[in-house]
Amino acid sequence: MSGLVECVPNFSEGRDRKVIDAIAVAITSVEGAEVLDIDMGGETNRTVVTFVAPPDVVGDAAFAGVARAAELIDMRAHAGAHPRMGSTDVLPFVPVSGVSMDDCVAIAHTTGERIGSELGIPIWFYEEAARSPEFRNLARVRAGEYEGLVERLGGGAPDAGPAEFNARSGATAIGAREFLIAWNINLNTRDRAYANELAYELRERGRWKRSGSPDAFYYKGDIVHFADGEFPCGNCDFAGVDFDALAAHHAERHGGDLAAEYRARGLDPRALVGKPVYKDGRFTNLKGIGWEIPEYGCAQLSFNVTNFRTTPLHEVFDAACEEARKRGIRVTGSEIVGLVPWEVLRQAAVHYLRRMGKSPGLPVPDLAAAAIQSLGLRDVADFNPASKVLGMPKQEGELVNRVTYDFVDEVSRDSPAPGGGSVAALAGALGAALGTMVANLSATKGTQAVNYDALAGIAERGQALKDRLVAGVDDDTSAFDGVIAAMRMPKDSDEQRATRVAALEAGYRAATAVPLATVGQCRDALSVCGEMALLMDAGMASDVGSGALLAHAGARAAGYNVRINLKEIPDETFCTETSAALEALLGECDALAAAVETAVEATLR
Repeated sequence: MSGLVECVPNFSEGRDRKVIDAIAVAITSVEGAEVLDIDMGGETNRTVVTFVAPPDVVGDAAFAGVARAAELIDMRAHAGAHPRMGSTDVLPFVPVSGVSMDDCVAIAHTTGERIGSELGIPIWFYEEAARSPEFRNLARVRAGEYEGLVERLGGGAPDAGPAEFNARSGATAIGAREFLIAWNINLNTRDRAYANELAYELRERGRWKRSGSPDAFYYKGDIVHFADGEFPCGNCDFAGVDFDALAAHHAERHGGDLAAEYRARGLDPRALVGKPVYKDGRFTNLKGIGWEIPEYGCAQLSFNVTNFRTTPLHEVFDAACEEARKRGIRVTGSEIVGLVPWEVLRQAAVHYLRRMGKSPGLPVPDLAAAAIQSLGLRDVADFNPASKVLGMPKQEGELVNRVTYDFVDEVSRDSPAPGGGSVAALAGALGAALGTMVANLSATKGTQAVNYDALAGIAERGQALKDRLVAGVDDDTSAFDGVIAAMRMPKDSDEQRATRVAALEAGYRAATAVPLATVGQCRDALSVCGEMALLMDAGMASDVGSGALLAHAGARAAGYNVRINLKEIPDETFCTETSAALEALLGECDALAAAVETAVEATLR
């Protein structure tokens, strides 16, 4: 079965490396499972293991890890700062590629039933795998933690496994969810109460409404309760005579289903008299508490971000800084626990670069550095993007990773590849890079302030074009490998000759498609240079002109490769259509190059 699933089990052991290594070995004993990250926490006495596997074996790998943890971790002796209820505390399955959320729900249920029946561990399902609405929220599933399991199991059966207390292994929450980011924000204080103050203000669950706080610390005020005939709004001064009036006000003024919000907090909307009123938090899809980590010498806001697309980390970070400043506290940085998708860092980099008036059209390593520095990801621990970031773009081709002299040497050797197609892609990449450079430099100039958005957009497009053209350096050579392989095929019999002819045509078609794509990308690089020719300062005319010349040369050179490969393809319809597409693209390139030349020459006269 194709596809990939991420699994992120949290084990209640963060101090004994041998135990965690043994669990990791058990996971990877299942063929196809790969451990990507192991993040141990001594103070929390908890380890987050991240592994990926195809959907047909990810459940087996997870079971192997849970079984080994049950052997090696005794919850009767466990203590740590993080909430937990079992040797394997949580076991979420996350769709990565080629897999749906429904697939992950099915995997969670199958794996949970197996763990419950074979290992005797009580199981509750949460998030998308929840079998009852009240247990979608992990905090509700884990309420009471390990110490409360005897009472809890006495009140009802779990979703899977025995309704009996497993003193050694506790219980496990198994779920299916979107990518969860475990993330902590660091403060310049060790006071846990201050950390909770900020976490409660930001998290989706919110906090108790209070009144009469003597200063900026909201938690010092008196808790507001519901009373007969008085149902105050947690977010403003409104008070309704009953819950229905309050819910109607909340929906109209603040948005959302208030009854559902209170149920998610474990409260019955029809039995609120005497209960605390809740004030909404600032962000959705954000769970959090405050704690102190002595080994870091600071308190942290400990967050789980359950949907980074609706709740970007940089927005939460900025809000934390804002709330901290109100209270005389300073945010010093943050910490990613486990892995983080590249898109999170890219979003943060673009946000902070734009905010400081810099162009976000930078190479991937520069964007990563900007995000790491802006979010303070190296404040309390090292952060290596190579091992911490999932999906970070990188060029892995053999040719593009050579130094310039080595590449030029390789082109000059007595082999047909790399040849004109690879060189054409490199020329186009250099053209795009020059246009992008001018856009980035211009974006920071005070005289170009009115054009900042346009320049930043040009730089981002140019950077993406440069990366695609750089990839084309290897793509062109790889495409021609098919032709070379076909040429080496046997041709002794009619059948062999027919097979060879078909393979040659397929190879030449592929070898034609790549340089044709390069022509289109060079056209787009010329467009970048053309836009910059209209916005450039006079002192940058030579760079814009050089970029256009290189991109134009790349387009023409790639066009030669298309035409020479078409001569080897017998399909006349394919050749006619491809030739027409090529001529149209080259015509656009010629027009763009001429326009840039006119603008540059006018500046240089």
